[in-house]
Amino acid sequence: MQRRNMLRLIAASSAVLAAGLSFSAAAEGYPTKPISLVVPFPAGGTTDIVARIVADKLGQELGQAVVVDNRGGAGGSIGTSFLAKATPDGYTIGIATASTHGINPAIYPRLQYDATKDFTTITNLASVPNVMSIHPSVKANDMKAFIALAQSQPNKLAYGSAGNGSVSHMMGELFKISSKTELLHVPYKGVGPALNDTLANQVQVLFDNLPSSLPFIQGGKLRALAVAAPKRVAALPNVPTFAELGLGEVNDSSWFGLIAPAKLPADIQTRLHDAAVKVLAMPDVKEKFAKLGATPVGDTPAQFATQIKNEVAKNKRIAAAAKISLD
Repeated sequence: MQRRNMLRLIAASSAVLAAGLSFSAAAEGYPTKPISLVVPFPAGGTTDIVARIVADKLGQELGQAVVVDNRGGAGGSIGTSFLAKATPDGYTIGIATASTHGINPAIYPRLQYDATKDFTTITNLASVPNVMSIHPSVKANDMKAFIALAQSQPNKLAYGSAGNGSVSHMMGELFKISSKTELLHVPYKGVGPALNDTLANQVQVLFDNLPSSLPFIQGGKLRALAVAAPKRVAALPNVPTFAELGLGEVNDSSWFGLIAPAKLPADIQTRLHDAAVKVLAMPDVKEKFAKLGATPVGDTPAQFATQIKNEVAKNKRIAAAAKISLD
């Protein structure tokens, strides 16, 4: 019996060693075949656009095609769950966003993945400013006047969002907490309908990614009160950041990062990181990002992991304060 147990132990140890050698050998020549880039949202949105800009150049840098695989649904949870269960060999990677790795862990009690444990971070690819704007009929020319107006008539002003649990919803709730105001939340099925109803003055306030609202702000159909960005946006030089207005907690941009399943070999992680950073420095990539209002990031895996951890904690605070929980 003792000899049999010893043989089993030796066999198990050999299997583990062989697996380790296999991963190491695979990493040495990586990549040797096309790579799948999982985008957990449908084609056409900002996440998909950022992914496709990067995928094309990343494939050239790695010497193998990087093929975008759209797996939308459940606020990004379906595609992200798929990625979490994929083999950690570098041939299935994905895009993480503020929704998939910040909001979803805070509002879905039965989420099928752990945002901080089930993935290997590679780098944050891009940051996109968010903006708070109002219909021009609202009698407030700046944030101070708007807050005073909102505080004087609780829940009389309504804000539109892309839906319950969306980035715009959580931003709106965080604004209410930070500014000590009460706004009525009106969820829509996507930012398009919310934007249309704000333009029509059906709702008076909109929290949104800057790219979709910018043309209407520049055309005078919306009045921007603040942008969520590290510094003022070149296209809106007269619009302050939330931080400038003393609302620093609301000053987080949307972001789009590169991740892989947990336990990705370190040398493959490094290969992907270094290639992605080179791509982000390319002039044509910067130009395409600029048209989206996006800024290339290219931080370290450790920095990106810390950002995700902080994002989850922030959204859990918002969800608890606003009593947001979705099945």
